[in-house]
Amino acid sequence: MTGEESLRPQSLMLTFLGDQVLGRDVCVYSGSVIDVFARAGIGEQATRSTLSRMVGRDLLRRQREGRRMYFGLTERSEAVLRDGERRIWQTGAVNRRWDGTWTLLGFSLPESWQRRRHDLRSQLTWSGFGPLFNGLWIAPGEVDVSALVAELGLAAHVKVFRAHADTGMDIGQMIEETWELPDLAGRYEGFVRRWQAWESDLPDAGDALALRLRLQTEWLGIVRRDPRLPVGHLPHDWPAERAEKTFRTVHERLSPLARDASERLLDLVPARPQA
Repeated sequence: MTGEESLRPQSLMLTFLGDQVLGRDVCVYSGSVIDVFARAGIGEQATRSTLSRMVGRDLLRRQREGRRMYFGLTERSEAVLRDGERRIWQTGAVNRRWDGTWTLLGFSLPESWQRRRHDLRSQLTWSGFGPLFNGLWIAPGEVDVSALVAELGLAAHVKVFRAHADTGMDIGQMIEETWELPDLAGRYEGFVRRWQAWESDLPDAGDALALRLRLQTEWLGIVRRDPRLPVGHLPHDWPAERAEKTFRTVHERLSPLARDASERLLDLVPARPQA
């Protein structure tokens, strides 16, 4: 398949739902999901377990039709999927529109709050921030962290500012010192290596839906971990643009076959209003 073995079943499931259920007001039969996921290398037990856990986390809802169980979206999963949709098709991997603004976030937590400090740093990294200094983190653009800070209960310990770099500041050097650029570049380069063959080849019709599922899941995982640093301050051979071209080309080539496969494989019913 792609050589990317670490794709989590829940991530694949969200991609599948975004492709096949989002915006259609339908629910999908569990047996259809099991069939598609088997083609993506995920066993029946893992698929059933993922469906059950996602119901428990309010990411899916059940709808029974006769003896069959169908699954539909919740408000929470719709929000997650809309965000992923924007990240892939609108925001993209290359930041050419940066206006020079940075978001600075400073925090000071008691030494005993090690777990909360770890959670804050993890959430900041996920939101595109890098550690400028120990208690001062920075992200390109205007990043709204109010919900993140409130959820962690740290509003009294965090201060957020918007800023511009002083004249003469070496932004490129600051970026290299703050973010792990070789690691991020490696993700893009690895994506191209795994997928570039499909820019010219086509899979068997039965494999196209599962292959596109893995393609889109892997790509979203990469761009979501990208802080979208301004391309003008990145190395001249930055691989994000090439990787995005590979993603879009392969996605476009797979889509007609994937649509045909989804029409054959998926049992969908209208979603009923929830009680």
